[in-house]
Amino acid sequence: MTLSHLKCLLGICFLLTIARSLTSVPNLAAQNKNNSTARELEIAAHFAPILYQALGENPRSDYVTNFDFDNDWRGDNNWNNAEKREFALNAYVYYAVAETTTHFFIHYAVFHPRDYKGGERGVLLSELIREGVKRGAKYDPTGLADEATLAHENDLEGALVVVKKHNSDMAEAQVAFVETLHHNNFARYIAGYAVDGLPAIKLDGQHPLLYIEPKGHGIEAYIGDQRQAAKKEFLRYAYSGRAEDPSATHSVCRDLDTTPCLKSVGYQLAPISTTFWAKAKADTNATYGAVCDYKKVTLSTILSGNRATEKQIKIGKVGCAFLGNVGGQNMARPPWAWFDKNDRNQPLGGWFFDPASTIKRDFQLDGSFSISYVRLPFWAVSR
Repeated sequence: MTLSHLKCLLGICFLLTIARSLTSVPNLAAQNKNNSTARELEIAAHFAPILYQALGENPRSDYVTNFDFDNDWRGDNNWNNAEKREFALNAYVYYAVAETTTHFFIHYAVFHPRDYKGGERGVLLSELIREGVKRGAKYDPTGLADEATLAHENDLEGALVVVKKHNSDMAEAQVAFVETLHHNNFARYIAGYAVDGLPAIKLDGQHPLLYIEPKGHGIEAYIGDQRQAAKKEFLRYAYSGRAEDPSATHSVCRDLDTTPCLKSVGYQLAPISTTFWAKAKADTNATYGAVCDYKKVTLSTILSGNRATEKQIKIGKVGCAFLGNVGGQNMARPPWAWFDKNDRNQPLGGWFFDPASTIKRDFQLDGSFSISYVRLPFWAVSR
């Protein structure tokens, strides 16, 4: 073998070694994403709320479940499919996590296939109002054309849980604030004791206790008084990592104002990023019946070093109302389209896209409360 042949063989071996090493090294971006996703699930699970779901005359319509319980992402067949026993209404709660230097911000969203306020009469009233608006532009003979009074297909309401960090130890972290959505109104709560007119929210360990009303599914702090609990049946949902079917668990509790509920239905957490957000395209589709233009969002970030910088993220047009044809049309919305009807001066989506600034404003917090995010939220990375 000549020297030139030997050099050639050595060169080929070197290239093969490099190729093998490249294929054996994991994709760092994918690995970082997986680590971040696992971390966010860990955070969401650690502070996952306990849900006291009151049951109305149609309990199946009050079961907490996933949007695609019927094995598709169509929004306009959920009302009818909710009655079909072939579809189990297994328990899911959707979540998203953001983090600043001082706090975690965890959005939880609870889905029901039906908002059946008023029962069948409520559906008929809703459709009459819709027809009146269609025929007469802004004509509404009842004056009731509002989500708080109309029955409609699909229903998504939820909460924002704010946790004060304690270094990297989640066992020492503390729930500080909670905001809940109740028919286009945000209710504000503080952990511990009521302060300056802000009501307190109860905790079970590090888990906030939330009450979900029957039929309309507005969410507020669980108190367990007669107004909430007397002469009602309940399901108590608690995070377990398993999506259980309430009809198979025999977990109904009664009269919680006098009798504690010792049974639970386990729920699984599902990321908003790969579900509702992934379906929210620039045009209407089988899931979304309306789109909104969110233009750009500016966030304060500390992505490297210790200096806060502003980052502008273009969002543009995304789905902002679920397709629904029963009762009020396209009335249920994803978290980035939730708003407080008594505070319409705030830009749509701010509650979801920039929870730190929202909480700082709502609770009038000082400079020790950071609004600078230590990593970009999923919706910013995916744009």
